Amino acid sequence: MLKLAVPTRAGQVDEHFGHCESFTIYSIDDAKSVVGQERFTPPPACGCKSRLIPTLVDMGVSVLVAGNMGEGAVVRLGQAGITVFRGAKGDVADAVQAWLDGTLVDNKLVCMEHGEGHECHHGESL
Repeated sequence: MLKLAVPTRAGQVDEHFGHCESFTIYSIDDAKSVVGQERFTPPPACGCKSRLIPTLVDMGVSVLVAGNMGEGAVVRLGQAGITVFRGAKGDVADAVQAWLDGTLVDNKLVCMEHGEGHECHHGESL
């Protein structure tokens, strides 16, 4: 059984991993069918979601489908054994289906800055 997490806000893929409202966690069987779904809401004060990586690992998550995130989070997730696919958008269920269908490819876009002005450079890659 594989577990896949999606940073979520109001049923949509959250564009900003580090500021997401919650994670929708899907359980996927060997036939690549969704067999379960749960929601995990991080503590409100947790702006840097990379601190939640051990929790995601404990929940059995091995894939993260996201909108965008900083390279540091991508590296830390990878070190924890979680494969990241960036570039998802829209409805969470549609993004998961795209991953299941093999049509979602990591776009490797990186959020470069999240200061007071919450400036992102989603068009830039490494």
